[in-house]
Amino acid sequence: MTIDLHTHSRVSDGTASPRDLVHAAAAAGLQVVAITDHDTTLGWDEAAAAAVEAGVALVRGIEVSTRFRGAGVHLLAYLPDAGDAALQEELSRIVRGREDRVPTMLARLRELGIPATEEALAASAGDSEVTGRPHVADLLVRLGVVRDRDQAFAEYLSDGGPAFVDRYAPELPAMLSVVRAAGGVPVLAHPWGRGSAHVLDERAIAGLRDQGLAGIEVDHLDHDPGTRDRLRAIAQRLDLVVTGSSDHHGTGKTGHDLGCETTAPDQLARILDLAASLGSPTTLIGKAELT
Repeated sequence: MTIDLHTHSRVSDGTASPRDLVHAAAAAGLQVVAITDHDTTLGWDEAAAAAVEAGVALVRGIEVSTRFRGAGVHLLAYLPDAGDAALQEELSRIVRGREDRVPTMLARLRELGIPATEEALAASAGDSEVTGRPHVADLLVRLGVVRDRDQAFAEYLSDGGPAFVDRYAPELPAMLSVVRAAGGVPVLAHPWGRGSAHVLDERAIAGLRDQGLAGIEVDHLDHDPGTRDRLRAIAQRLDLVVTGSSDHHGTGKTGHDLGCETTAPDQLARILDLAASLGSPTTLIGKAELT
């Protein structure tokens, strides 16, 4: 069984609709796929309908932006109740923080002589529900300033870059509580990639486990083989779920093909059991024999 537990649609910063994402997952040979758009559940219903059409089991999730010890850390929340008021209130605050900084980022780019207008961004972002740095990066690509998103972040948009603007993100321990209260299963996304390794050593991960963390995304393209071995050993010592996933964004992020990294069926079974123990009303859409 092939299981990919981290993908994005154009509801956030992917390039395919939720429906097309799910159908692409089926075409790629996946039996289970998770939709985990940034800080929103708005793609869930469309993805769920597509899962029934495509014969794929769908895990509904979110990739939540948080902060821990001054660093940005992403948290995958699997199977929370989308109707939970506290969860939706926090997601709304995060999205507002994302969107409120965009005009300032564009203004800084214009100060650098780049014609980054809000009208141009709207045309570039299309019907994305959550606009943020990846969409600004795509605009820079369209304007011919950079060749791809990676260069846009490296030269303009990453922390400390000339167009970087900080934003609101909740503290990770607080978000763990919100996710679990909503019946969700929290898993650290690519914990030793993207500059967060220095704050997420084993002692810190153990403390987060004691505050409700359920797992670690180990098999991710941001982690080299040695990193994966060390993270897997930490997960085993701390009895944490181990996941793997593509972090697929469509054409917005090259090399992250659907199913390029996967999760073992027994680890998905642990996630489902944990969600049930937390009283989550959200289950798999479609059927999957976890063998």
